[in-house]
Amino acid sequence: MTAAKPPVFTLFMLLRSQPAWLALSRAERGAYVAAEVSPILARWPQVGLRFYDAEAFSGRCTDLMVFETADLQAYAFLIDALRDTAFLGRPYFEVLEIIPALEDGYKACEAAA
Repeated sequence: MTAAKPPVFTLFMLLRSQPAWLALSRAERGAYVAAEVSPILARWPQVGLRFYDAEAFSGRCTDLMVFETADLQAYAFLIDALRDTAFLGRPYFEVLEIIPALEDGYKACEAAA
């Protein structure tokens, strides 16, 4: 008997950039991410991240962070660490909503039945 693989969660974090972020030049933003955000992401390699721009397509959010992980505790620790920085703590970005999801969750439900 083989052990079931843990589910992979996708977490959509809807963000709105704040004036403090927009006041930085693109070079300053890049340097900030490299110095402050990237080391945090490296501490939890079991959490994947993709970053999307949405300001041209949404009046609600300007950016999305899409996390993927089977380890929700690692995700929670990563978010706590980000909240201790200006990225989410000043904030440079306001968190509007976090939407957790399971890709094809119905398939796992059917297989478990």
